Amino acid sequence: MSTWELFLLAVGLSMDAFAVSVCKGLSVRKVCPRHLLTVGLYFGGFQALMPFFGYLLGIRFQSAIESVDHWIAFILLVLIGGNMIREALGEEEEKVDDDFSPKSMLPLAVATSIDALAVGVTFAFLKASILPAVTFIGCTTFIISAIGILLGRIFGAKYQAKAEIAGGIILILIGTKILLEHLGILIL
Repeated sequence: MSTWELFLLAVGLSMDAFAVSVCKGLSVRKVCPRHLLTVGLYFGGFQALMPFFGYLLGIRFQSAIESVDHWIAFILLVLIGGNMIREALGEEEEKVDDDFSPKSMLPLAVATSIDALAVGVTFAFLKASILPAVTFIGCTTFIISAIGILLGRIFGAKYQAKAEIAGGIILILIGTKILLEHLGILIL
C-alpha cells in the first residue's frame, strides 16, 4: 500500500471521528486546547489501536484464507464505506454534549473506531507494515478530529454528512482498487 493510499484510508477512517468532533465543537461555548487534545488523543489513539488489534486477529487466519484475502479486503472496505454513507444520509441525528470526561469520550472513541478494526484485518491480508500504518492513521485522525472541533464551533453541522459520505466513498474506492489489482485488472 502506497503512502497516498494509506493517507486516503486514514482520512476515510477518520471521518466518523471528524463528525463527532464537529458535534462536540457545536456543544462548547469556547474551544480551548484541552478540547483539541482530548478529542485528538481519544479518537486518534483508538483509530491507531483498533487496526493493530485487527491486524493481530487477521494474521492468525491469514494462511487459511490467503487465496480469497483480496475479496475479504474488498468486501470489508465496501461494507464499511457503504455503512458510512448510509449513516450520513440517514435521518438520525447524533446527539453529543459538551462532556469531555473519559466516561463520555471512551464510548465515542470505541464507536468511531470499530471500522478500523476491520481495516486492520485487511492489513494482515495485504501484508502491510502495521506499525507505520497505525501511527499514520492515529496521527491523521488526531489532526482531523482537532480540526473537527474548530470547524464545529465555527460552521456548525453543515459539512458533517458530506464528510462521512466522502469517507465512505474513499473506503469503497480503495477496496475496489485492492480487488482489481489482485485480479490483474488494474496495475498502478
